[in-house]
Amino acid sequence: LSPYAQGGWRLLGDPRRFPRRPFAALLRAAFRSLLDHPQAGNSFILDDPDLKDIDPTVLKHCHAAAATCILEAGKQKADISAISTCLEDCKLDKERIEQFCTEYQKNKDALEILLGSIGRSPLHITDVSWRLEYQIKNNQLHKTYQPSYLVTLNVENSDSGSHPDVSFSCTMEQLQDLVGKLKDAAKSLERATQM
Repeated sequence: LSPYAQGGWRLLGDPRRFPRRPFAALLRAAFRSLLDHPQAGNSFILDDPDLKDIDPTVLKHCHAAAATCILEAGKQKADISAISTCLEDCKLDKERIEQFCTEYQKNKDALEILLGSIGRSPLHITDVSWRLEYQIKNNQLHKTYQPSYLVTLNVENSDSGSHPDVSFSCTMEQLQDLVGKLKDAAKSLERATQM
């Protein structure tokens, strides 16, 4: 999981921030938003009465972390021990890990169907654009004073033609890591085609 998702899970693992009922409500909402209403995202979780006392910014962060973990586990076809290890690293107690694993097992088949419906052909990047952004404050109103890059990938899929652009924000280090991995992938592909 990304550092952002790990941070969300650390918040979820804190019983002072997320007592038992809000934790269970957030898990249900994360699965429901992915499986029942994938276009809605996290907009309807704020209506749950068990979550009304939690700061909306923290709630959205934790919802994103839970959804990321659910999707990664489904994508990797992770078993319970791998999921448990990941959540232990995020400082969750045994009860919360078991609760997540139980919810995951209940929804595993539906998740695999959802992930399978996305398509078999990978997206093909046709163009990329970027711009430098200087962030003064983050969404929690903490001063950050850090530059970041806003990257937009124009993509298409051979199964269905064009797709919406993929946009993300990253730091200089993350962008350098991405460029390095893309260069390594290009070299591997070049070697494979020469064989």
